[in-house]
Amino acid sequence: MKVAIVGAGSVGSSIARELMSHGHTVLLIDEKPESMGRSDLSDAEWLIGDACELTVLQAAGLDDTDVVVSATGDDKVNLVVSLLAKSEFGIGRTVGRVNNPKNDWMFNDSWGVDVAVNTPRLMTALVEEAVEIGDLVRLLTLRTGETSMVEFTVPSDSPIIGKTLGSLHWPEDSAVVALLRDEVPIVPSADDVVEAGDEMFFITAIAAEDELRATLRATD
Repeated sequence: MKVAIVGAGSVGSSIARELMSHGHTVLLIDEKPESMGRSDLSDAEWLIGDACELTVLQAAGLDDTDVVVSATGDDKVNLVVSLLAKSEFGIGRTVGRVNNPKNDWMFNDSWGVDVAVNTPRLMTALVEEAVEIGDLVRLLTLRTGETSMVEFTVPSDSPIIGKTLGSLHWPEDSAVVALLRDEVPIVPSADDVVEAGDEMFFITAIAAEDELRATLRATD
């Protein structure tokens, strides 16, 4: 997979390093030439230029790029890059970094953003995950802002312990996509029995989160 990452700061570089370790091809785009010198990503492709300029994105060869990640520290840049990548090059998947939580509402398909990563919200979610066992924690908002990935850690007194996933009546717009048990990921099936401490991951419509929360707390 070929991935173009706009912004070679600490966030962009970390993403690039992780992707390259998994065998993906990475192009880093940054307007500061010195970013190359202070990076240890010599195996990555580099392009120095302003990614908000269409000519720079053309020079980057986005026509054969699978994913564009806008990871700069400027929300305006991340929105413009996502919009250009989607509208001018038809990129199949765009990921936009949200720096200011107040701008989160703009990171949707209107600006060409498929997945918005709100770092403060994600950090908050991870904190809440540690202290709010037994409640839903929203990890990511996907696509148009109507769908989310949420996590639920099963408390020791949960009424769903001992029940199979297939016997629980999930909301129509929610699906269990993964289980984490004893730090081992499990692909869920209808016959899997819920255990205390299980971390359950769902893709759900945001409008269905309350119904999903009620299902997880149901006693019958």
